[in-house]
Amino acid sequence: MLTDRSNDLRAVLSADPRSAAVLYAGVVLRDAVRSLWAEPRAPNPPRRVWRDWALVVGLAPVAVLEGVLRDDLAWRVGSVVVVVALLPALLWRRTQPLAAVVVVWGTLTIGHIVALAVGVHWEGLSTAVFALLMPYALCRWGAGREIAIGLGVVAIPVVLSIFQPEVPTSNVIGGGLIVLLFAAVGASVRYQDRARARGKEQIKLLEREQLARELHDTVAHHVSAIAIRAQAGRVVAASDPAAALDALVVIEQEASRTLAEMRAMVGALRQGEEADLAPQRGVADIERFTNDAGERPHVAVELSGNLDGLRPSVDAALYRLAQESITNAVRHARHATRIHVTVLGEDDCVRLTVGDDGDAAAFDPRSSSGFGLIGMAERAKLLGGTLEAGPNRKRGWTVQAVLPKGSSRP
Repeated sequence: MLTDRSNDLRAVLSADPRSAAVLYAGVVLRDAVRSLWAEPRAPNPPRRVWRDWALVVGLAPVAVLEGVLRDDLAWRVGSVVVVVALLPALLWRRTQPLAAVVVVWGTLTIGHIVALAVGVHWEGLSTAVFALLMPYALCRWGAGREIAIGLGVVAIPVVLSIFQPEVPTSNVIGGGLIVLLFAAVGASVRYQDRARARGKEQIKLLEREQLARELHDTVAHHVSAIAIRAQAGRVVAASDPAAALDALVVIEQEASRTLAEMRAMVGALRQGEEADLAPQRGVADIERFTNDAGERPHVAVELSGNLDGLRPSVDAALYRLAQESITNAVRHARHATRIHVTVLGEDDCVRLTVGDDGDAAAFDPRSSSGFGLIGMAERAKLLGGTLEAGPNRKRGWTVQAVLPKGSSRP
C-alpha cells in the first residue's frame, strides 16, 4: 500500500509540480494538526499560590476604582461587575486552562455580541487585561485539543471587534497580535521546560548506564574470584581439608562483598524509588486483566500450550508486554468493545497476541506522544524475540510478540 501511494505521489509530481506541492503541504498540515490534537497536558501544573490570591485581591479594587473614575464607559456598573466576577478564574487557570479561557473570553464574547446588537460601543475596563493570562496558561499547561478549542474561543471577540466601526482596524490587528504573543510565550515556556526535562533525563540515563557498567565490572571481578577459589577448594579438598575450608571462607567473603556492591549499585539505579518487594508478575498474572463482560472494552484472556519453565526475564516480559498492549488499546482504540489476549506456549517459544476491534485509523503511531511501541519492541529484541504491531485488514489493532523459551545467546 505504501508503494502504491509513493507511485501515485511520483506520478502527480511529474505531471503537475504545483499540485504535488499543495498535496505535500496538506499532508504536513494534517500531521501537524494530529500531533497538536494528541498533545497531552503539561505535567505537574502548580496549584494556587499566594501570588494568585494577591493578584485577585489587588485587581478587584482597581476595577472598582476604574469604574468610578472613567466617564467613557457605556455600562459602568455592568463592566465592573463582570470584571470582578471573572477575577477568580485566575485561581484555576493552570489546573483547568480550557475552562478558564471559556469563562473569561466567553463572557467577553457575550459582551461584544450584546453591544453589537444594541448598537453601543463597549470597550470594557482596562483591568480586564488580565484575560491575556488565559491564552498564556492555556498554551503552557493545556492539552493539544484544549489549546485548539481555547484559541478558537479567544479568536471570537477579536473577530467581532472588526464589526465595531468605532474600533480602528489597526487596533484590532494589534490586539490579535498581542493575544498571539501571549499564547506563543506560553508555548515557548512549555517546550523549553520539556527540553530541560529531557536533558535531565538524558543525563540520568547516561549516569545509569555508567553505573550499570561499573556494576558489571565489579560483580564480574568478585564472581571470578569466587569461581577460582571454588575450583582450588575442590582440588585440595581430599588432601588438605583445612585449605578447602579456607577457600570456603574466602568465597563467603567475596559473595558478601558482591551482594553489598549489587545492593549499592541497584539502589542508585532506582532513582530514589523504593525497592519493590512484591513477587515479580508473570504469564500466570495476565489472567488478572480479565474484566466483567459488561465493561467496555471487555478484556478476555486465553492461556494455552506449555507455559512451564519459562526464564524469569521472559515470564516478566510477557506480562509487561500484555499490560502495555492492553493499556494502549484502552487509550487509543476508539469504539472498541473487546480486547482479546492470547498466550500460546509452543515447543521453543511463547507467542503473545493482543488484538482489539476498535477503529484502527484513529491511532497513528507517528502522532503518538509516547514511546510505548518502541519500548515494547526493544524489550522483545533484547530477549531474542520479535514484536510486530499494526492495524488489521478490517477493524482493530493487533500486537504480536514472539519470545524464545530458552536463552537467546549461544
